[in-house]
Amino acid sequence: MKLTERQKKHLRGLAHSLKPVISLGDKGVTDSFLQELNSTLEHHELIKVKVKTGDRDSRDTIIDELTQQLSAALISRVGNVATLYRPRKRKPGIVLPA
Repeated sequence: MKLTERQKKHLRGLAHSLKPVISLGDKGVTDSFLQELNSTLEHHELIKVKVKTGDRDSRDTIIDELTQQLSAALISRVGNVATLYRPRKRKPGIVLPA
């Protein structure tokens, strides 16, 4: 999913007050975690995910894997918290600027 910088800036503003809703622990990316993350993205569209694993490179790898598997866009990453966006398939709730 490709977003313009203006759209990402808009989404970062919306996500500023959000708290992480899902945490990824030591077990890593499992099928049940992906299912939960997928349903949460479908419901909320814009979420924060806390990735509590090893070093920065492994976190980056995991976040890239999540965005690819879920067809989501990485809006920002600060420390071990990533903000992901994917519009709903039916009736998107967030209107992006052009």
